[in-house]
Amino acid sequence: MNAAPFTGGRTLMIRAAAIGVVGLAATAAGGALDARRALYAYLAAFVYWAGIAAAAMVFLMANEAANSRWYIVVRRLLESLTTAFPVLALLFLPIALGAGRIFPWVDPTAAAHAPIQPWAHGEGKLAIHLWEHRHPWMNLPFFLFRAVLYFGIWIGVAALMRRWSLAQDAGAGAEVKLKMRRLGAGGLPFVALAITFAAFDWQMSLSAFLFSTIFGVYWFAGSLVAAIAALILATAAASREEPLKGAINANHIHSLGKYLFAFTAFWAYIAFSQYLLIWISNLPEEVPWYLVRTDSGWKAVGIFLALFQFVLPFLILIPRERKRTWRPLVVMSVWILAVHYVDVYWVVMPGLSPAGPRPSWMDLAAFLGVGGVCIAWVVTRLRGHAILPAQDPYLSDSLHYEPQQ
Repeated sequence: MNAAPFTGGRTLMIRAAAIGVVGLAATAAGGALDARRALYAYLAAFVYWAGIAAAAMVFLMANEAANSRWYIVVRRLLESLTTAFPVLALLFLPIALGAGRIFPWVDPTAAAHAPIQPWAHGEGKLAIHLWEHRHPWMNLPFFLFRAVLYFGIWIGVAALMRRWSLAQDAGAGAEVKLKMRRLGAGGLPFVALAITFAAFDWQMSLSAFLFSTIFGVYWFAGSLVAAIAALILATAAASREEPLKGAINANHIHSLGKYLFAFTAFWAYIAFSQYLLIWISNLPEEVPWYLVRTDSGWKAVGIFLALFQFVLPFLILIPRERKRTWRPLVVMSVWILAVHYVDVYWVVMPGLSPAGPRPSWMDLAAFLGVGGVCIAWVVTRLRGHAILPAQDPYLSDSLHYEPQQ
């Protein structure tokens, strides 16, 4: 089996890097005009791309823990998505420096964070009370310490998985395979908890009125669908040439399609469960978060997500043949990646504009800036190494993969 270093993707790497630099520069310029607006746009973009990297790592570790064999042919592509964490750690700096303009708990009495809805009379005093109650947890030094901890876990686990994977190319197949499997199983709880608490810190803490223990699962579920969509696009592009051209068969495509289909439904289930539990309890400390998104201009965005992040992909991906060919999967993957950003936008942006969406060119600039830099780095890390783990002890099983009937 061909284990030659991968040399493709140069054009994508250069273009993504150029777009990323221009996007970040444009976002910085926007910050000079309206710092708070630029920081919110940047936060939404950062949460989007960081979520994809984190979900990809969970998907990688879960497959290793389960001793999966079907995915070996696409493992290097999946691993590459997790290499973005060092760049994301650097890209977190603007959020850390601008936290006082984004998160209301930094200064609960600031006029910029005051509610503006007609139904929100008295909400400001309650919010200040809630933030004061949470001060031992929601304070800037501890917030920054936790961010360092999250990235430390993600970077450390991703680096070990990547190092051991590449060691297979030097002939350490069976030895490092056992290490990867053990880390996949033993490291999952720590990675999952880091994702959960990062979701609380970076998104849920934008409002004093959301108490949801499954909010981290909500972010993870949407990010996982997007990560699988990104893996599908990467695999479809890489399989145009050898060695993946001869390694990927219809069964591999079908498995990727089934995961995309299944976790689309999983996201909808988690989203509905969170809404249902808060709606049933009807507590004044919880419902304002959803009132902002259902009794304002954000209501249309919520309906859009229900229809086009769940119903449409679900119906399109039901037929078996659409999950076994690249074209429908590629189209749906692009769509899901786009709609997932709308989902993140719907969560983050009401903290800036509770009355309804107020799109800005800074949203696109930040999205392209963070995404361009991350994509360029991921492709850089992929180049120079074998795209197919030729020495993996289960590669033969993966090449001849046929799911059990």
